[in-house]
Amino acid sequence: MLPTSAVFVGLTAAWMNGLDVEPASPVEIALPGDDHLRSRAGLHVYHCSVADDVVKIKGLPATNLSRTLLDLCARLPPVDALVAIDMAWHARLIDQDKLRHYADGAKGRRGVARLKFLVDRAAPAESPMETRLRWLLIKGGLPMPEVQTDLYDGEGNFVGRADLYYPAAHLVIEFDGSNHRDRLVSDDRRQNALIEAGYRVLRFTAADVYGRPDAIVAEVRSATQEYSQPRAAWKG
Repeated sequence: MLPTSAVFVGLTAAWMNGLDVEPASPVEIALPGDDHLRSRAGLHVYHCSVADDVVKIKGLPATNLSRTLLDLCARLPPVDALVAIDMAWHARLIDQDKLRHYADGAKGRRGVARLKFLVDRAAPAESPMETRLRWLLIKGGLPMPEVQTDLYDGEGNFVGRADLYYPAAHLVIEFDGSNHRDRLVSDDRRQNALIEAGYRVLRFTAADVYGRPDAIVAEVRSATQEYSQPRAAWKG
């Protein structure tokens, strides 16, 4: 139904490249500027050249992942673009060095400044909400936390993996998703083990991220300031 010159772009291309995003609300394509097809319900048309960044995915033309992430940086809010970059990194579809190299060669294009900014703040987060939680902390002026850090007690025994972690304050920050209730017993045992090993734990939910972002930043800032020294039991 589309012209032969059409190339899938944006979130449609992101899905084709392996990201877990909604690809068809609307379907996004790019066409040469002399094509007269226009956007309509279910289809968004961009009139631009993407010829240098096209790959074939199962026989269909789409922008490669680097160009796709650049376009998302140009069109989406920063946190949504960061979610996509984190997702690509976690899935091992791309890494920071490759994206930085691409951004250096894309000077002057829309979204490149944001891409460079976000690449330096990207991490292999395991879920979009973990990315959104981390973004709140960065936007609130806090340092970049470590992501998916393995934690050990004073004897060197593994006690858990932190969604986000501030090592100087031994502060673990966890996002409790929809499956937290199903894992309540194991999560409680894990938290007890972390506290016994000398860590402090803060837990947040989607309601916190969307409904009280300033409170999250304030709580984390207070915890990093007040808990900058290890407890007496700390042996790490």
